Amino acid sequence: MAPNPYNLDEVFYESCLYLPTHFGNQSPICSLSSPISPTVYTFSKREGNTDSSRLLDRYPAAYTDFWGMPSCPPCIYKSGPAWPVRKGLEAQRVIREARPVYGHPISGSWLKIGTDIYKTLDSRGVMWTSIDPVAFADAGEKTPFCPLLMWIGVKHKTLSFDAAVAAADAIKLILSLAGFPYIEVAFRESEVTHSIAGPKLLPFNPLLDPVPKFLKPFTPTLGLSIAPLKMPHYEGTGALYFRLSKDDEHVVLLTAAHVARPPPAYANLRMARKYGSQPRENIVALGNMGYENSTNAMMATIGDSARSIEVWNGVIARLGEFVEGEDAEVTNARKYAQFDVKKATNMIDDLNKLHDDVTKYRTNPSQRIIGFVLHAEPIVVTDGPTEFTRDWAFIQLYREKIDWNTFLGNKVYIGGNLSMLDFCRFLFPQREDQAGYEYPIDGLLQVCGVVKDDEICQPQHLDIYGEKAFLVVKNGLTTGTTIGRVNGLKSFTRIYTDYGAKYTSIEVAILPYTDNKKLRGSFSAPGDSGAIILDRTGRIVALLTGGSGTMDETDITYGTPYWWLEEQIKKVFPDCHLY
Repeated sequence: MAPNPYNLDEVFYESCLYLPTHFGNQSPICSLSSPISPTVYTFSKREGNTDSSRLLDRYPAAYTDFWGMPSCPPCIYKSGPAWPVRKGLEAQRVIREARPVYGHPISGSWLKIGTDIYKTLDSRGVMWTSIDPVAFADAGEKTPFCPLLMWIGVKHKTLSFDAAVAAADAIKLILSLAGFPYIEVAFRESEVTHSIAGPKLLPFNPLLDPVPKFLKPFTPTLGLSIAPLKMPHYEGTGALYFRLSKDDEHVVLLTAAHVARPPPAYANLRMARKYGSQPRENIVALGNMGYENSTNAMMATIGDSARSIEVWNGVIARLGEFVEGEDAEVTNARKYAQFDVKKATNMIDDLNKLHDDVTKYRTNPSQRIIGFVLHAEPIVVTDGPTEFTRDWAFIQLYREKIDWNTFLGNKVYIGGNLSMLDFCRFLFPQREDQAGYEYPIDGLLQVCGVVKDDEICQPQHLDIYGEKAFLVVKNGLTTGTTIGRVNGLKSFTRIYTDYGAKYTSIEVAILPYTDNKKLRGSFSAPGDSGAIILDRTGRIVALLTGGSGTMDETDITYGTPYWWLEEQIKKVFPDCHLY
């Protein structure tokens, strides 16, 4: 057994040393500066699948067109000229990035054209899952080489190459008749999924808490990770806190209906709890995956810290005791190593105390109950010109579960896996676009105001390339704090249920925002559903409801615009307002 100088339980310490640092779909929580635990980004490689020849035999670019996207979705067919690739046995693949589209001439007629496209696909029996009008660029390049592509997702193994060609020709005809003959069409295999996967909650003060990123999941801070008590394996995220009226002291949490009452476990019917005699559908803070990931992250970081201390102690031993007149470089190196040892030792102590508290008082899901479902709407697509999905629920909090003296209300934690420097570097990267910018000192972004559609379509933010874009941030159960770019054109999505029904909806689309170096990966993943999406100053953009990609990764995230969702909520609770 490894030496244990930290006063930890021996079995617990051994488990910490040999626990992996990556859990399920979750991004690593640990960001301890360590000489032995670098984070490396790797793509999901799908080309090695045994059925890859099914696509490659007819379309050689099946695994290069969209290489580098989070899920590396295979392409069945793309119209138009082939996209350039590097040649030669040693040539590296070109990494592609989906980029948002703003101010395109198609904007004014897009919803009608998009409707014509999906009706044409339906008439041909295409099992499409999403229609995403996006641009494509090579990673690191400022200007997209493809300014607009009809990027259409279809269910796995449901569309042949010949059928894809015929469908693309039909869509090209629609685009040509509308005055856009130059826009190309691509079909990729992709699924649209909904992203679900006792004592008081703990208070949270990132300025004073020694391990805030580990403590946050056990606090009421947004985004709060939640799940139904009866089915804690269905997990999601809480969005915003509301008061039902100025005279009602109760506080409710907004989330997606499919998080509060996940189908098919619950019938897709309106649920309204109007009488005290009705049975309560309790909600817990942290479901199975959230709890396991959070506790495992503590243990893994204890193990990483212990191994790092061993390395730093070796450095200190090699430098020897302080000698009068020694080189300043030696003195400084010893001080830095000693500081690192002390910092890591303190972290082990703090994490051990938190782990003790969590495992003693919050292990059983019944100990993590925070409220119950007060109201849940049936998940339907509304009629009319918008065709957004009505998918929301209110969770009423048990007042005794919250420390109201430290309750933060509608502040979203933007720290954790996104540093203060990266927040500025990616969301305020251009000097001329930094007027009034000030990072919240405690890492908590105050929610204030609502973004309307016209602002998304004509964005004024500047991205890392100096291009205008609408930049957003969110905090969810699975991926933590991530940033993205909202597309100026909305997406169409299609959900196929297990009982034969299908729903078509219009969604706000959020694309990953990366530099292909420091930040990589999806904007969201299963478990993030219900999270609130904010612009970089804290204004509300959308409620996260799902995403498209393979079953492992998400290429595009979808959300319901909040300005519209608020109108639907007010129809049921006319006097409600943000906490």
